Amino acid sequence: MTTDLLLLLLLLSSSRLALAAAFGVWINGAASSSPQSQEYEALQALKAAVVEDPRGALASWQGPNVCAYRGVYCSAPPDDAAASGAVVAGIDLNRANLRGTLPAAVSLLAHLTFLHLNSNRLAGQPPDSLRDLQYLTELDLSNNLFSGPFPAAALLIPSLVYLDLRFNAFSGGIPAEAFAKSSLDALFLNNNQFDGEIPETLWSSPATVITLANNRLTGPVPSAYGYGGRVREVLFLNNKLTGCIPEELGFLPTIEVLDLSYNSLSGHLPPTLSCLAGIEVLNIAHNQFTGELPDLVCDLKRITNLSVSFNFFSGISQHCDRLAGRSVFDFVGNCVPGRGLQRPPPECDGGPGDGGLSCLRSIPVTRPVPCAQASVSVGVGVGVGVIVGGAMPSFGAGGVVTVTVP
Repeated sequence: MTTDLLLLLLLLSSSRLALAAAFGVWINGAASSSPQSQEYEALQALKAAVVEDPRGALASWQGPNVCAYRGVYCSAPPDDAAASGAVVAGIDLNRANLRGTLPAAVSLLAHLTFLHLNSNRLAGQPPDSLRDLQYLTELDLSNNLFSGPFPAAALLIPSLVYLDLRFNAFSGGIPAEAFAKSSLDALFLNNNQFDGEIPETLWSSPATVITLANNRLTGPVPSAYGYGGRVREVLFLNNKLTGCIPEELGFLPTIEVLDLSYNSLSGHLPPTLSCLAGIEVLNIAHNQFTGELPDLVCDLKRITNLSVSFNFFSGISQHCDRLAGRSVFDFVGNCVPGRGLQRPPPECDGGPGDGGLSCLRSIPVTRPVPCAQASVSVGVGVGVGVIVGGAMPSFGAGGVVTVTVP
């Protein structure tokens, strides 16, 4: 063997050893699938899927030391993981204005706990391989160009706590499973193109914050029979919802913010709304509600923002009148005689009328509802009516609480 050939073989051997040190040992001429080599492969696949990087966010994504990459965060592996040494625990590329797609190889980041990709120009559908990210708790894909049906794979991520899909172009129905995932605490679906009816499982969700605003959702607001969730804030605004506010919504014990504005809801407000002891923001503006706005709504103790503007209310009660001079209460654009900034009479005469009364099981009243007594029926799927004059509830046919009017 010549000296030159021997030197060439030695150089090739040295190169292979160097690569093996960087990416793992070589077996049968191929690198092993060590955690470090998989992370490198995943991040390089993500970089390759980006076709425009105007701010140079990925310029540092070179070489085997992935923990030195900009936007990549490393930490010790989870206690139950087989890996040793630092692993990629998070990626934050928010507001990088990247254009491209999200590749399936992202699932090779086996120890990832957060993936923040908001405010980019990523398109297509999120990969089904997301389900393999067993440690992922936060997935933020908001303000991108993602499309297609609801990414159901996200609901199979076992540890997911925070899911943000807002400001994309997702379409189709929202699966009932979206509200049944036990680990989820925050679900942001607003500003997409979701349509169809809202699943009845909504009120059983463990999430404390649910936003459904600015979609194309239709049908009624789901009733809260068998309520078992802990929602504090839910936004329905700017959809195509119809029907009345379900009486059971008055027995949501943890609700603080409820926004039903910019829909086509109608009828009178259910007296059970007086049971929303913790509510701070109640917005029902830009709907088709009728009748007199009762004291029981304006007497909510913690209310800081009550908007009933641009409906067809024909009067406001004495307590509501006292709120009218404060910034807490907004009732412009209704049909209250003698008040300024109301609809012109022809609009009120041609309004929805009182046909919405048929939505409710009982006569609209302005007397307080004994909340503790009436709400007991919610947990067992029994209809809730209105109790007048302090009468105890009596159960009629079909399990509906009947009303006694003196």
